[in-house]
Amino acid sequence: MQPQINTILLIGQCTLQWGRMEFGNIGNYYILEPLVREIHKAFPGANLQTTFQLSDEFCKREKIQCLPMDLYYGYSGDDLESTKKELKLVKETLESNKSACGISPFVDEVLKSDLVIDFSGDIWGDNANFLGKDRFEVGLLKDLIAQTLEKPTVMIAGSPGPFSNKNTKSLAQQVYRKFRVVTNRESISKELLENEGFDVSRTYDCACPAFLFEPTHGTQSADVVARLRNLAKGKPIVGLVVCGWNFSSGPFDRWPREDDEFVAFANIAKALLDQGAFVVCMSHSNGFDVPPSPFRLKQGRDFPIAQRVFEITKNKLKNPNLYLLEDILLPGEIKSVIGALDFLISGRVHAAVAGMSQAVPTAILDYGHEPKAHKLKGFAKCVRMDRCVIDPSSPSAPYSISNLFSNRKQIQKELKNEIPNVKKLAIENFNIIKNSL
Repeated sequence: MQPQINTILLIGQCTLQWGRMEFGNIGNYYILEPLVREIHKAFPGANLQTTFQLSDEFCKREKIQCLPMDLYYGYSGDDLESTKKELKLVKETLESNKSACGISPFVDEVLKSDLVIDFSGDIWGDNANFLGKDRFEVGLLKDLIAQTLEKPTVMIAGSPGPFSNKNTKSLAQQVYRKFRVVTNRESISKELLENEGFDVSRTYDCACPAFLFEPTHGTQSADVVARLRNLAKGKPIVGLVVCGWNFSSGPFDRWPREDDEFVAFANIAKALLDQGAFVVCMSHSNGFDVPPSPFRLKQGRDFPIAQRVFEITKNKLKNPNLYLLEDILLPGEIKSVIGALDFLISGRVHAAVAGMSQAVPTAILDYGHEPKAHKLKGFAKCVRMDRCVIDPSSPSAPYSISNLFSNRKQIQKELKNEIPNVKKLAIENFNIIKNSL
């Protein structure tokens, strides 16, 4: 008989500050909304709590309660030591047959929970430490605290790795073994984990919940689409999304960059322009002023990149069929715009998901520097579009993308056939977790 699940605690490396997760990384929101909704479907009536920092509007609409972020990670500089102490006290308390209640606010929330879900995406590994000192190890210890308290713990929709630190990797293997189940959002992760010595006997290959995210066909997105079609004058409309990870050298957030670093992307734009396309340089990230400043949605870190690709290509070619999209759009709106494209070139994996899930033929630009994310190839494989992952720094990239563009009708047909299966795989994340209890 399946146990009653009354309270679920959702934690993970994706935890962000400032209570505005849905207004920053658009890809995170593509995942978050269907993730929360599908958890509610799998466990109707359960109280869902999270250390993710979300707006009051989202929490009310999606029936989720935000806990203080510093229960999980506080950016205090001593998070690792305090979490080690937290785990040590839990172990000592259990050994003496005493209650662990009161050890810490995090422990108290775990004790109240019937299920702990770790959602860390592609930052359950080295990438977590880009977000804060010792971030990955702290997150592992938080998982281990829940496991030590004998709470069912699962990891959902991840792309774990890489693991360059031997000590952290050993701890990760220990925690991984203790998960009831792990669902990955693509199959390459499981292969890599097995090669790294992880026990994958309870690991299942699924698809990213982002494939379930629905576009918003509102006034603003409709205005953008109408404008693009008017400017294109019947030419096929191609979106071009580039991010900091697509450059040959890092770090991903380095700015400014030299003009010659944009040549590869300008060459790709030129190749499509030469084929008679109308090319739209666009951003797939947003930003906002952080508290105590009043909330104001603004362009994210991808926009300056899109702007320079546009400027450099425009100055070189003087082609009127190149356009810079400057509108700031919410996730549902940008997905609606992407759905109206004839072809998409994306260095952001979830912009690619927005395209492919709507049967928009999509070329995926691979990451150019370490740590390289296997998720791009994994997502493409999930949709049977392996051939659509392109190294932007390769001299053959413009030719390869041009060839995909020429075959866009066939790619669209294949996507229409495959996406329903991928959406079923995305829902399987939640069925597997429910059935594991």
